[in-house]
Amino acid sequence: MTLGDDAYSQPELSFSSEVEKRLEEATQWCKHHGQRLTATRRLVLGLILSQERPSGAYDILSRLQSYQPKAVPPTVYRALEFLLEKGLIHRIERLSAFVGCHHALHCDDVCSAHKTWGVHRAQFLICRQCGQVQELEQDVVATVLLKSARGQGFQAEAATIEIEGLCASCVQAADEMKNG
Repeated sequence: MTLGDDAYSQPELSFSSEVEKRLEEATQWCKHHGQRLTATRRLVLGLILSQERPSGAYDILSRLQSYQPKAVPPTVYRALEFLLEKGLIHRIERLSAFVGCHHALHCDDVCSAHKTWGVHRAQFLICRQCGQVQELEQDVVATVLLKSARGQGFQAEAATIEIEGLCASCVQAADEMKNG
């Protein structure tokens, strides 16, 4: 991937074929919605998508500077703001970090609650031991929350649920150690 439309001279960067596929889908989604996934936004999204665990803004900046040496915190924060606003990534508040969204690009077509909420929403399982984050998207959860909020006269605009505990791998490892 060549990133020549920014003001920096940048080395080549290649992501895995899976990440490249998701980046191309994001580019097409942005075009379809009258938005532009600039080279910097695309690179920040690719850096997030290529990580197994959530990435903090300064971790993203550090990796970004390998490709854009003059990048500064506002560069990352502007890209993150755009990606969050478009639903391409999520902020995990508990970790103060970002993960790629696995549903947003297809949500208009498949998520009934998306039409009800008017915004993208998700639930996350956060492993307190290994730091792994798994995104869930349960329409029933979103529907119950929206109904409850409306019952209180509250106009909900967004919802993110973070559930902390142990992932299946960490539970299995703990059981193996206990049963040793």
